Amino acid sequence: MSASSATPGTVYGVGVGPGAPDLLTLRAARIVETADVLAYFAKRGRRGNGRTIVEGLVRPGTEELPLLYPVTTELPVGHPDYERMILGFYEDSAAAVRRLAEAGRSVAVISEGDPFFYGSFMHLWRRLRGVVPVEVVPGVTGMSGCWTRADVPITWGDDILTVLPGTLAEEVLAARLSMTDAAVVMKLGHNLPKVRRAMIAAGLHGRAIYVERGAMAGERVMPLADKTDDDAPYFSMILVPGEGRRI
Repeated sequence: MSASSATPGTVYGVGVGPGAPDLLTLRAARIVETADVLAYFAKRGRRGNGRTIVEGLVRPGTEELPLLYPVTTELPVGHPDYERMILGFYEDSAAAVRRLAEAGRSVAVISEGDPFFYGSFMHLWRRLRGVVPVEVVPGVTGMSGCWTRADVPITWGDDILTVLPGTLAEEVLAARLSMTDAAVVMKLGHNLPKVRRAMIAAGLHGRAIYVERGAMAGERVMPLADKTDDDAPYFSMILVPGEGRRI
């Protein structure tokens, strides 16, 4: 059968959880083990955290498709060159995955955490749905993994939880934080000093917990007040546990 007449294969957006391989769902593990092609996002020169998580599940001889970001933290997100390069990257990545699916091959696209929660896979999903079969497999989110490893319930009773990207402006972060009962601030990296100032302005600094590489090798958990330096990797976040109704 020619590629043009093949029944399209399914593209799976597979959530592989926050880092520990045993936090994958059974469904995610089955798809990783059986897919014809394993695609994964990674920074150029690196393997990628998602690919590392599934290492023990990959079938020998499985074809792999690294999707290498042309830029990550080298340019600010709003920079025109960043937007141009990332747009082209997602267009090219979606086209590569589409070609494989149209040739009748199943493609598992690995996504840390959950594919629909700040996941890069969403940019492929938007371009591929309705074109080839696409199925999303949910995963344990990074924030869920972090508050579990920190051993803190994040919401009680009627607490309202706000999830914020650390890329927001400092005044926006402070305003949002001041109006919530519990919070998760993601995408720290070089944004940590700004987020810390926003926490102080909102009166939450004393309750905040810093989690680095939660559920991964090299995990660190500490009160934000004890985090005196400004170094934070991509896989880090700040938690503010709620203090609502307890029975």
